[in-house]
Amino acid sequence: MNIKATAEHNQAVQQYRTHDADASIEEDLDGVILGADTRATEGPIVADKNCEKIHYMAPNIYCCGAGTAADTEAVTGIFPDFCVLCEADTRATEGPIVADKNCEKIHYMAPNIYCCGAGTAADTEAVTGIFPDFCVLCEDMVSSQLQLHRYHTGRESRVVTALTLLKSHLFNYQGHVQAALVLGGVDITGPHLHTIYPHGSTDTLPFATMGSGSLAAMAVFESKYHEGLNRDEGIKLVAEAICSGIFNDLGSGSNVDICVITKGHKEYLRNHMLPNPRTYVSSQGYTFSKKTEVLLTKITPLKEMVEVTEGGEAMEE
Repeated sequence: MNIKATAEHNQAVQQYRTHDADASIEEDLDGVILGADTRATEGPIVADKNCEKIHYMAPNIYCCGAGTAADTEAVTGIFPDFCVLCEADTRATEGPIVADKNCEKIHYMAPNIYCCGAGTAADTEAVTGIFPDFCVLCEDMVSSQLQLHRYHTGRESRVVTALTLLKSHLFNYQGHVQAALVLGGVDITGPHLHTIYPHGSTDTLPFATMGSGSLAAMAVFESKYHEGLNRDEGIKLVAEAICSGIFNDLGSGSNVDICVITKGHKEYLRNHMLPNPRTYVSSQGYTFSKKTEVLLTKITPLKEMVEVTEGGEAMEE
């Protein structure tokens, strides 16, 4: 837009405001110009220096939003291709021992929210889990608290609600609950991805990794992630990141699980990839005896094996 166009625009607007506008306004003012700043604040804190406040409504309609950023995006936003990908390997270890080769590390939180757990397996399941077979839901289970919240409000759980419950629970134990979590989900405000550390601090990032294989996986993300990935490209990228952790970290291994969360839909790809199949497998299988064989049944009394001598001076009382 040049200076001449700006002058014509201002003149047309002035004519309209003074009620002297005629048909020539349509010729001079043939479009609408929207402008907005890019600062988003949380109280006195600048939360985002490059926030988009001009929201898409239709090919010929746009909207400038002011107020709460989440509310303006929820009212005007449309997320046709947005989704969250949660992925994990399936190896659980006990020190140098592989305790489980096909462990589920992607935990259910709500129909639209899932959580990947790293650290102590018992802690991650205790913090995130829910036990549907129990008549009474455990108070400490965040998933159970989210379900009770849905019963009370009649609304879909928000990702920020799960984030607040998880980080508050972990902060209370000051890091002694060894649960490092990656929380992902899609709610009314769009897709969200957060990391939660064992001591309760959190990060909000476009991609995140946690666990012993996180450095290898992060190397793949930082080198190949870019804006505008579609579903298939995203699945391929996260699978490559998990495989990088499997092949470069002894604490990670076995298979690749992926959970694709979109608006109103969830797809759990259990054992999506099997990068470590067993190389040597007997075609005839293996047979084991049903009981331990008894090698020796002879019983020798202890008195026959030692010599007992009596005598000597008695001990004084």
